[in-house]
Amino acid sequence: MITGDLKSQVDKIWEAFWTGGVSNPMSVIEQFTYLLFIRRIDEKQLLEEKKANMIGGSVENPVFTEAQKELRWNHFKNMEPESMFKLFTTTTAKRDMTVFDHLKSLGKKGGVFTEYMAGATFLISTPRLLDQVVQMIDKIQMDDRDTKGDLYEYMLSKLASAGTNGQFRTPRHIIKMMVEMTQPKKDDVICDPSCGTAGFMVAAGEYIHDNHQDWFLEPEFRAHYNDKMFNGLENDPGMVKIAAMNMQLHGMENPQLTKVDALSEENEIREKYSLILANPPFKGSLDYDAVEGSILKMVKTKKTELLFLGLMLRMLKTGGRCAVIIPDGVLFGSSKAHKQIRQEIIEKQKLEAVISMPSGVFKPYAGVSTAVLLFTKTNSGGTDNVWFYDMEADGYSLDDKRSEVKDNDIPDIIERFHSLTNTEALEVEEGEAKRARTDKSFLVPFSEIEENDWDLSINRYKEIVYEEIEYAAPSEIIADIKQLDKERNEALKQLEELLG
Repeated sequence: MITGDLKSQVDKIWEAFWTGGVSNPMSVIEQFTYLLFIRRIDEKQLLEEKKANMIGGSVENPVFTEAQKELRWNHFKNMEPESMFKLFTTTTAKRDMTVFDHLKSLGKKGGVFTEYMAGATFLISTPRLLDQVVQMIDKIQMDDRDTKGDLYEYMLSKLASAGTNGQFRTPRHIIKMMVEMTQPKKDDVICDPSCGTAGFMVAAGEYIHDNHQDWFLEPEFRAHYNDKMFNGLENDPGMVKIAAMNMQLHGMENPQLTKVDALSEENEIREKYSLILANPPFKGSLDYDAVEGSILKMVKTKKTELLFLGLMLRMLKTGGRCAVIIPDGVLFGSSKAHKQIRQEIIEKQKLEAVISMPSGVFKPYAGVSTAVLLFTKTNSGGTDNVWFYDMEADGYSLDDKRSEVKDNDIPDIIERFHSLTNTEALEVEEGEAKRARTDKSFLVPFSEIEENDWDLSINRYKEIVYEEIEYAAPSEIIADIKQLDKERNEALKQLEELLG
């Protein structure tokens, strides 16, 4: 949990960038990320050097050699602003690279983050701003994974420019809900094919830390967690760098991040992942030429929200699970492609749940209505009943302010969803099988959905109870009006007498 002090420190860093001329939110995040990484790699080497001194050895594959010591955070942070700035911007006869050049030259030695540094640009334009930001970052306590992760997540929450091109920063409590519903397993290979800042993968990692600390005692699991468990695809090079830093600060040392358009021919991944968590771009449209052929065979459309569903089915292993956010239109759209992808998921796979969310969930970025689909790839059907839940509150006001409120359906959603696998829980009076169509959640059989042309809109199945209102008879209403008129006339007469 981020503290008020840490928030204040980040706010001051953001304000320093802003007043120093770096005003684009994405640029602020990138420049902050570069400096944070420089500090992080130096601190990691300092730790390795202490260990080496204790046992009398030396550091293997150091990020900084002895000749490069002035490029290290613990050295230049104490320099005068002008001298520090030259280290970032100017080479000399004795020093053939800047701090920034060194950062870009590290390659795999610096972890997944530096693999995507080729196009990085240093945008801090004055010695004063660089010194100001370095000193503020240096004061931040970053002793543990939680603090580092919370710090970066709070910085990312300031991406007020989100919401362009149909891409919205997914609320963290919605991500957490989806992770808790899918409950990542020990051997899962997790993917987000439109990973953005890697929020879903970070939340999956946090879930494992919070619920399965004992797994980390096993070397085999630690290797799986660090190198294979988390996989992200992202087309935006700036986002890839941010995702890499976000994951590394949350303790995922070597996530598999790929800069690629997930829907294109470049992405050849098939049947690789056991869990997909995603919020793919909405409202996008692509030419058929830009989309990989096997996806179009499953769902021939130009709409990205439908294409991504086809992609996820291709990328999942048989038995793999998926939790994905979709716009409401996917649930009831009447086009051939809409019906085609819904029929594929319901009839040929196993659709487990449809959670309709209120339209304010993505405010202030957008008022779009969305839902969460949860399904398992079987290639042999298996949908007996689909569980619907009508989420009315998510713990925050549904206006642009998104202030915290008491009403919150999410705990109930998680609890009821997991009761679906418990036969005894299904049969009890308050169990899901016993709930009426007037309740927030209920089950709908496969046959009924098929009869409704694969429509998944909750309003198609939910029953609304209207309260009967009884009105007085017309004669009684007329008598009441006459009585009121009589009383009014008497009151006017008394007033006239008083004034006369």
